[in-house]
Amino acid sequence: MVARRGIAAFLMAALLMAGAVPAQAARFSGAYMLKICGVGPDGNEISPGAHAACQSYIAGVLDYHNMLRSMKIAPEINVCIPETVTMNELHLIVLKYFQKNPQHDSFVAAPAVLLALYEKYPCATKKKK
Repeated sequence: MVARRGIAAFLMAALLMAGAVPAQAARFSGAYMLKICGVGPDGNEISPGAHAACQSYIAGVLDYHNMLRSMKIAPEINVCIPETVTMNELHLIVLKYFQKNPQHDSFVAAPAVLLALYEKYPCATKKKK
């Protein structure tokens, strides 16, 4: 009984302390996406090996969005990317979007990644009868 109270008190203290921790800045901001997705004039990545982080982030955004769509709670910005499109192509689409839209530099990159892909691959909308 005493052990349970001790565990409960510990968990309560941990929860209270977690609420006191200030919010942290975005880990993947628009500026960071430019850095890890960047390619030079020769088409090679600027930061060796960074394309893996860039493409993984894009894939994660898409996976999360598709999961929300399957639960019917996704925003109305739906992307429909053909199966034949490669991660390299998506990488370049996202990179170009961030290059043209510096207003996203200080913010979480996920919404802008989705907007970049939506510009290129919006889902066909059903016409109302």
